[in-house]
Amino acid sequence: MSKRPAEDQENGGVSLKGGGRPGQDELEDELGEFEDEFEDEYESEDEILEAGVDGRPDAEREAEEKAAMDVDQQTFIVGRNKLEPGQTLSPDLSTYEMLHALSTPWPCLSFDIVKDSLGDNRKTYPATMYAVAGTQADRKREKENQLMVMKFSGLSRMEREQDDEDSSDDEDEDEDADPILESTSIPLTSTTNRIRAHQTPSSNSSQPPTTLTASMMESGQVLIHDVTPHLASFDTPGTVITPQQNKAISTLRMHKTEGYAVDWSPLVSTGKLLTGDNNGGIYVTTRTAGEGWATDSRPFTGHEGSVEELQWSPSERNVFASASSDGTIKVWDVRSKSRKAALSIQVSNTDVNVMSWSHQTTHLLASGADDGVWAVWDLRQWKPNTSSSAPSKPTPVASFNFHKEQITSVEWHPTDDSIVAVAAGDDTLTLWDLAVELDDEESKDTGGVNEVPPQLLFVHYMEKAKELHFHPQIPGCLVGTGEAFNVFKTISV
Repeated sequence: MSKRPAEDQENGGVSLKGGGRPGQDELEDELGEFEDEFEDEYESEDEILEAGVDGRPDAEREAEEKAAMDVDQQTFIVGRNKLEPGQTLSPDLSTYEMLHALSTPWPCLSFDIVKDSLGDNRKTYPATMYAVAGTQADRKREKENQLMVMKFSGLSRMEREQDDEDSSDDEDEDEDADPILESTSIPLTSTTNRIRAHQTPSSNSSQPPTTLTASMMESGQVLIHDVTPHLASFDTPGTVITPQQNKAISTLRMHKTEGYAVDWSPLVSTGKLLTGDNNGGIYVTTRTAGEGWATDSRPFTGHEGSVEELQWSPSERNVFASASSDGTIKVWDVRSKSRKAALSIQVSNTDVNVMSWSHQTTHLLASGADDGVWAVWDLRQWKPNTSSSAPSKPTPVASFNFHKEQITSVEWHPTDDSIVAVAAGDDTLTLWDLAVELDDEESKDTGGVNEVPPQLLFVHYMEKAKELHFHPQIPGCLVGTGEAFNVFKTISV
């Protein structure tokens, strides 16, 4: 190792020997030349002082620390910031209690969760659930569409480090099993725009309920299927589904164009169905005593745009609400002979795509619009229509413009009326806590991240998110559909 000639250059090339070092020549003759193994790192006391604690000049280190702080202030927000080429997102697994992705042959625009007999308020793992969905095949392969009846099983909890040293080493090994998606399919020839499931209790307590599905098709037809045998086949080995069981028990053809709005009444167990189309028409179909289906030929009209969403009141069997691309939400009474809305509210200047009626606090309604804004409304503040009045414009209880793309789904937590889940076209599924008060100084702290409402509880990345539902029997469990199905539960809900 050769020594750098720093000291020699500072003194005009004359080596420092003598002066204040008497006897130096003699010492070198006796001991030979001493080689400092650190000589390449520090050449003088001046350099050591300048380099600071990590061997670099203080100014350089401070500049780097400042740059790092600037990066932290620009926190990456899913749905708001764009990924650079070559970048990918990966979830922080420590924030999930459960997280699974399951793929189907074709993406599904819509799905619904089917209640089961495995019990309510389930918290054990691995979890099992049942669902129905309709596919969206490519245009040239429409005959490959299908109604899928599905069973998700082996939904395990996220692996955690065992902090309890006394915990058993032979815990249920099934908790770490891979998730399983089983399905039986009913062939369809058109894309399913929206699907909803309904269960009619059996007169025999030993028999499962009858599970019906209503599918709003791209062709404009509404198909009603009985998927009870399909669900039973998952847990009854050797069951064979016959072609007759795959046929629709009723095909409704009153709509002249396609639609996206479908809802079963939660208060009519035999089956009462609302459907709406792109022409603004809303029809009511009821199951008859003879197991047939009767549609009232007089539609409810009044929307100036397509009917995007329909929801029955969770507490009044004759009342329902509709959301439209004309920017309004209307509330109707099916007993009205005029077939006109009782309430009409302008909630957005853009399409109102989705809405959700709270089952816990039935005067609260959530809406989601094409401009990315979702809001909560108090129906007690809505005033009845007069014959000549335009839609009124009340103030929402809460309104959020965090999402920068259209809202595609919104749903209240089934047992906690302060929690709302929202899906949007910015590839995100978000959870919100409306119990956070705006005047609470501690709640206003968002960690220095700008434009993030304190009510925002969680952001989940999901490519092409279309629809979401809370599982009614597994607290906090969310299922979403997009490019694939995501099943997850966060540590915060």
